[in-house]
Order: sequence, then C-alpha cells, then structure tokens
Amino acid sequence: MCRASDTGAITQSVNVASQKASIIGDKVRSLTPREQIYNIPNILTASRLIAAPFVGYLVLHEQHKWALALFAYAGITDLVDGWIARKYKLQTVVGSVIDPMADKFLMTILTVTLSMNGLLPVSLATLILGRDVSLAVAALYWRYASLPAPKTFKRYWDFSLPSAEVHPTTMSKYNTFLQLLLIGATLAYPVITADNHHMGIMHDIGLEKLDLAQFMTYFQIVVAATTAWSGLSYAFLKDAVKILGKDEQLKLKQGRRGRAIIGVTFGSVVAAAAYLALTKDLPKKKEEGVVA
Repeated sequence: MCRASDTGAITQSVNVASQKASIIGDKVRSLTPREQIYNIPNILTASRLIAAPFVGYLVLHEQHKWALALFAYAGITDLVDGWIARKYKLQTVVGSVIDPMADKFLMTILTVTLSMNGLLPVSLATLILGRDVSLAVAALYWRYASLPAPKTFKRYWDFSLPSAEVHPTTMSKYNTFLQLLLIGATLAYPVITADNHHMGIMHDIGLEKLDLAQFMTYFQIVVAATTAWSGLSYAFLKDAVKILGKDEQLKLKQGRRGRAIIGVTFGSVVAAAAYLALTKDLPKKKEEGVVA
C-alpha cells in the first residue's frame, strides 16, 4: 500500500517532467522557422481570392459597373501587395502560392461568365481555358515523371522536393498582359455603351458604338493569336521546362513527352476553338454587323 509521501513524490516527479517537456517543446518551436502569414500583402491577396466569385456573380447579373469596380480593385491590390511585400520584406511562401492562384482564379471566373452572357466569344474562352488545362496536364505529368523514387501521393504534393521548373516564355508573359487588358476592356464595354454621357464623349472624338465593337473584335483576334502562340511555344521550346536530375537521357525523354502532351491536348483545343469561331461566333458577329 502506497504511502501519502510516495504519492506526493510521484506527483512532483510527473510535474517536473511535464515542465521539462514543455520547456523543450518551446525551445524546439523557437528553433523551427515560422512565417508570419497574417500580414497586409497576404490579406490583400486573400481579399482578391474572395472577391473573384462576386465579380462573376455581378457579370452574370449584368451589374457591369460593380463588376468593373471590383476588377479594378483586384488590379490595384495585385500591384500594391507585391510592392508592400518587397519594400517591407514581407514575402512568404504562402503569398507566393496564393498570389498567382488569386489571379488565375479571377481570370478563369471572368472568362467563363463573360462568355456565358455573350460578351466574350465562346471560341476565345475555349482557347484561353484550354491552354491553361493543357499546361496543367503536362505539369502533372512532369511532376510525376521527374519525382525521385519512391513516388508516393504524399511525396508528389510535397513541393519541398523540387523535380521540375517551368519558366514562362516571353510570348506567355505578353499574352497574360493582353488577356488582362481584354478582360478589363470587355467589362468596360457595356458600361461605356450603355451610358449616354460616355457615348457622347466617344462621338465627340469620332467614335461610334459600332467602331468600339469592331475594335473589340480585332482585339479578341489578337488575343486569340497570342494565346495560341504562347500555348504552342511550350510544346516546341525546350527551355520552357527544366527537368531536375542527373540522368540527361531520361530528362530529355521526359521533356519530349511533356511537350508532346501539350502539343496533342492544346492542338485539339485550337481545332475546337477554330470550329466554334467559324460555326458560332463569326455568323453571330455578321448578324450584328460587326464584321463584313
């Protein structure tokens, strides 16, 4: 039978051990680098991510002024959060992930919703979205093929194990800029043409609604061309993707296969977009008198 003194000694020993474990845990945590993710740049980026579905909702319900205002907010915060992060050394891994995610999420939602309500040709929307899907499929292959063994699900998504690097081509950078301009112009078009004051200004400088419609059509053709060019550039340029590793022959084979995936998938997308343009979008524009 345990005496009270023995019980007290055991309790004291447990408490001491618990305190030591707590101290050791605190020291380990202090040695583990942790990022301060709750900073102004990340909050601004997260706000863009949250705003994207609302912009799409406003477009579908033809609230174009509010949609344009939110799009402008997204563009301004995209510039501001990057500047703040660089100036005050607030760059984080989380920020490097969610920043391009927010941009792509917004672009995807706007491409879909603008095409649904007829402001963006279905053929162009197919081309824009199809390019992104083709590159994503190839990226999934490159990640799997170049991942060092063992190839497990956990290791596949562990990006601390780099296996391939994708370098945006020059045309891809120009294309992204032109796509953003086109989306902004497409959002602004119904706002301008529905306002008599704005159209009065356009008339004073010699522009009519039909002129604006024709300009938008030519702009769409330019963006379609740059989108096709940028997508196919990943299929032909070897330097666009760098496979990491020491086996040069294997790296060449993996690179060729990935480029072949882009060539086949995006080639099919281009063909589908061309068919839609000839059978749906072009006849529609002829009816509207936008093209001869």
